[in-house]
Amino acid sequence: MSKREKKGICYLVGAGPGDLGLVTLKAKECIEKCDVLVYDALSSAELLGWSKKGCELIFAGKRAADHAIPQDQINALIVEKTLQGKIVTRLKGGDPMIFGRGGEEAAELAEAGVPFEIVPGISSTIAGPAYAGIPVTHRDHCSQLTIFTGHEDPTKEDTSLDFDQLAKTPGTKVFVMGVSRLRGICEQFIKGGASAQTPIALTRWATTGKHRTVEGTLETIADIVEKANFKSPAVAVIGDVVKEREKINWFETRPLFGKRIVVTRTREQAGELSKRLGELGADVIELPTIRIDPPKNRQEFAESVSESHTYDWLVFTSPNGVERFFDAFYATYQDARSLGGCRNVETIFYRLSFFISRLPKTYAAVHPS
Repeated sequence: MSKREKKGICYLVGAGPGDLGLVTLKAKECIEKCDVLVYDALSSAELLGWSKKGCELIFAGKRAADHAIPQDQINALIVEKTLQGKIVTRLKGGDPMIFGRGGEEAAELAEAGVPFEIVPGISSTIAGPAYAGIPVTHRDHCSQLTIFTGHEDPTKEDTSLDFDQLAKTPGTKVFVMGVSRLRGICEQFIKGGASAQTPIALTRWATTGKHRTVEGTLETIADIVEKANFKSPAVAVIGDVVKEREKINWFETRPLFGKRIVVTRTREQAGELSKRLGELGADVIELPTIRIDPPKNRQEFAESVSESHTYDWLVFTSPNGVERFFDAFYATYQDARSLGGCRNVETIFYRLSFFISRLPKTYAAVHPS
């Protein structure tokens, strides 16, 4: 371990917009090696599975007025843990420096003399519209992008946003954390001179299985959102680029989009199926209903497997049974032909070809008929 790691270091890491495939390799590395993982509410729960055994997991999520840990305490926490010589990963949804208060946390670490690194992530302000089929810049519509927040510091007496200027600014406007203030924001834009017919789209839980998009205009969108009971977290896009969604809406047209599917396989086996369902657009929930345990009497099981060549039939009821059987079988025998003269053994192997195909060639021979 390097001298720097012994001293401790804090990584301010962007967890991306939600899709696990959009997490950077650097972020994954930081999660895997940290001693303490401080994560927020918008970080995918799957990311926690990458942490090493014994890693201290600390939830620091925030939703509107409901803060698991106040910001000043989060700042103190990551400083304290790092000064203890630990590797700390502060995991934040999207990018830590885009409305993620990563700048404030970095300043606290710097003031305390604590080593830290900033690991950028893909922001929902870009990824959300892209998954909704909306390019935030487009040669036919605009060459300028403005990003702002719909939720400012509540302790400020006045807004620092100049809506008159925003309304007059050309190009696409994107904002986050503004669902609860949507009606007021749209009214301010119209009051500032923006056309009431300006297209606007909102996407919630962008890039995930819960991804949803609604469209309207500055004049109509607030009513549409209220009628649809459309809640945060969401990213909003204002501008003519929204018109491109009709042509390039790719994510929401997948065959299983909008379907919620529960996968009940064991956690070890659910991953590949969940991934394939997710690629088809499903919102996948892994809920294992069984657990595979080794035989209670290992010696008795081993003896029954070693005598398998004397059986008339071999019947397997699941891939797990096949795997456990051959684990024990190859502890005694070197070749599948040692199964002997079990009747219809060829048919059994044919049905289990998915397993046999993964065996070493010397083991995969099938008993001749």
